[in-house]
Amino acid sequence: MALERFIVIAPQLPPPGGDVWFRYADSVRQIVQGLQKDYGGDPGRTYLTGFSFGGNGVFDLADLVPALWAALWPVDPIRIPHKDPGLPVWLSFGEVSRWHRAAFIRTLGLKDAGAGDTGDRVFFDQGKDHVGSAASAYADDRIYSWLLSQGRKGS
Repeated sequence: MALERFIVIAPQLPPPGGDVWFRYADSVRQIVQGLQKDYGGDPGRTYLTGFSFGGNGVFDLADLVPALWAALWPVDPIRIPHKDPGLPVWLSFGEVSRWHRAAFIRTLGLKDAGAGDTGDRVFFDQGKDHVGSAASAYADDRIYSWLLSQGRKGS
């Protein structure tokens, strides 16, 4: 589904990388808005995902440029967000974020998608290790369908 219905942008942090996505919020905004314009991306269906430090970046970028995103999909982030992003969230747990599972669920008001909940604040844990959580999450069509259901009104 992703290749058929999504424009995928995968910016990478310059070396040495790390947990510093907040430094690049304006650059990410410029890239996204440029590609929306050049390729007809729908601003009301613009989603943000990231794995590991990139999962932290999902929360940081949502805090710094919240109007850009219709929904968030952090995959095994390594820290709990500083505050609720105020946007729909699907959190894919892995071995790193699982250590703080209760705090993620409480902070974000998440419900278990594995139990059939498909609201706008859900989590799913396939019991995978850190890298396996990304491989499983990004291959899961349910999440892409959920993202498409989270488009902002008027889009």
